[in-house]
Amino acid sequence: MRESVRTGFCFGTTSGIITTLGLMVGLHAGTKSQLAVVGGVLIIAIADAFSDALGIHVSEESENRHTTKELWESTFCTFGSKFIFALTFIIPLLLFELYTAIIVSVIWGLFLLGVLSFYIGVKEKTKTWKVVAEHLVIAIIVIIITHYVGDWIRLTFI
Repeated sequence: MRESVRTGFCFGTTSGIITTLGLMVGLHAGTKSQLAVVGGVLIIAIADAFSDALGIHVSEESENRHTTKELWESTFCTFGSKFIFALTFIIPLLLFELYTAIIVSVIWGLFLLGVLSFYIGVKEKTKTWKVVAEHLVIAIIVIIITHYVGDWIRLTFI
């Protein structure tokens, strides 16, 4: 896989998983509304995918060491992976009751992140368990924090 494609894919996938899970868990805790969670995921899939794609484009462009083709490969791979992986979290929301869908989504997201992290560890020829553990711990911290922020919002404003 070309470096520019790998960069966009890994960035977009990681961001798609962690951002979407954080949003889902926070909105669930704050609203208990399936409509709010589904709407949030759709908005994240579109707005944040464009935002991250532009962010990776500008970041790679600022390094001044990439060809125009590499810049656009990273940009499109970031957008595509973020958009697609964020949308996969809609499926449990359509199939299950909201609380169950959140649990299924957290398991799905941590599984995807674990697989991606394992791939990165193998590619970098490092201890894969350390890479996987580091990334999963960060994701779990995000999930916990967004849950409590959602609780706080619900208790404060509703």
